[in-house]
Amino acid sequence: MSDGSIIFDGRDVPFNKGDTVIKAAHRAGIDIPHYCWHPGLSAPANCRMCLVEVGPPPGRPPMMLDVLKWDAEANDYVVDQKPKLFPSCQMSCADGMEVKADTSEHVRQARHAVQELLLLNHPVDCPICDQAGECDLQDYWLEHQRSPKRMADEPVHKPKAIVFGETIVYDAERCIMCTRCIRVCDEVASDPVLDMRQRGNRNEIVVAPGRKLDHNYSLMTEHVCPVGALTSSHFRFKARVWFLRSERTVCQGCATGCNAYLDYDPRDNKPYRYRPRDNEAVNGYWMCDEGMLSYPAAYEGRLSHALVGGDDATIEDALAAAKEQLLGHEADPSRIAVVLSAEHSNEDNFALAMVASRYLGVKEVYLAGRPAGEADDVLMHADKNPNRAGAQAVAAKLDLGTPKSLAVLFEALRSDGYDYVLSLGSHVDVDAPAELKSELARVKGHIAICTHEGCLSHASHVAFPASSWAEACGTYVNAKGIAQQADVVLQPLGEAYPGWQLVIALARALGYDIDWTSRADLEQAMLQDSAPTFSGADDSTVETAPEAGA
Repeated sequence: MSDGSIIFDGRDVPFNKGDTVIKAAHRAGIDIPHYCWHPGLSAPANCRMCLVEVGPPPGRPPMMLDVLKWDAEANDYVVDQKPKLFPSCQMSCADGMEVKADTSEHVRQARHAVQELLLLNHPVDCPICDQAGECDLQDYWLEHQRSPKRMADEPVHKPKAIVFGETIVYDAERCIMCTRCIRVCDEVASDPVLDMRQRGNRNEIVVAPGRKLDHNYSLMTEHVCPVGALTSSHFRFKARVWFLRSERTVCQGCATGCNAYLDYDPRDNKPYRYRPRDNEAVNGYWMCDEGMLSYPAAYEGRLSHALVGGDDATIEDALAAAKEQLLGHEADPSRIAVVLSAEHSNEDNFALAMVASRYLGVKEVYLAGRPAGEADDVLMHADKNPNRAGAQAVAAKLDLGTPKSLAVLFEALRSDGYDYVLSLGSHVDVDAPAELKSELARVKGHIAICTHEGCLSHASHVAFPASSWAEACGTYVNAKGIAQQADVVLQPLGEAYPGWQLVIALARALGYDIDWTSRADLEQAMLQDSAPTFSGADDSTVETAPEAGA
């Protein structure tokens, strides 16, 4: 419930306690042009692009300012008056406050003047600028200026292509001194490594002496830059944004599950960058560098074809080989080890856990995933898996208990506890992966469903190529227990299929009657057998994995 409303250009706009005018307008879908303001940062009000006209309180005269105005008839400047304008990023809302923006001629003139001032010394290098196509200077010039440059003097030249650190390159000539990058370092990363030096049109951003821009959120300084001053060394000169498409996804870098956009080029089916997607309940407006740079995993190191005995094979041949490998499994279900994955979606884990508990007769499962890593107090989680909570919840709901670690499986294999292993996932979180690989290779049958090549695929007798998170719609539960959906972004690489489809195809090859034919069927089964938060994703149009012998 709102705490009141303001009248913005004749429209009632509700606001919450503590809202500024620009924040209330932003929440209502009204665009007030701005450069320095960002909803996740403090408001310095230094760009002056968000100026608005605010009506006086009842019973008070408006605040007026004396100005000089050009009089064409007198051929001279004359004294005039205009209302004082206020930066909407610092003007607090009050119930009934009247605000004029687009309907005020004074505001339109101020926007035009600010835009012209910012472009006086700005280089006209849009054709080679990475920000071209998503630059606020370009957009606001069209909306609020549309006039040629009047300054005939040589513009001020500043340093170009300054390397701030491993990830960021700075072009001082393009910088408009909005200070967003400085505030990201101060307020988000708590590492005040950037600052401003000089004054006026000699301003530029600098790194603290003896330091580099190397904290965990350095790429956020580039993300918040409204112009092309800060560029990512990983994206610089790699692609043009108008060729890219964006889809909603969930970062796979850790258990925080940051909401993100994955930008890709449909012409080569390749991702080029991550961008944070606003979600104040999960990641706010930010992502860490580790997560931002994890997008190459969508295509690097992938298992793109099935393997039988380490050799390339078709999916049909792999299903037939897996059936032959598991012929003796019905004799003793206790000799089968089933491994879920903290990397894969709820859908993939649910399909495997369902087959394990209801058809194979397995009573307990194991959980594979990436090893723990660096953590911080902002977003980075020590658990580098996106869906450990989801996989554990799936196992519990299907009466499989709490999944055991791979270290426990390693010890069981060393004591000859299993003859067959059916695993999902690509990475292992054990101290001796080479020894685990050796033990897995010794069992009678190891069937692996993997997105990437690694310990599990190399130690398998039969390996199936699973779609990555970017190639299949899936649900992931983060460390806070929030279930989130990642949409399909890329076309599957090689012969990869969603993991749940491969599990169903394998179960059918073993003779089990599973009537799931679409994602909708899987969703319905998840709703019946587990908590509702495990589903909710839309039906995805994907090709069905082939049957054995098809």
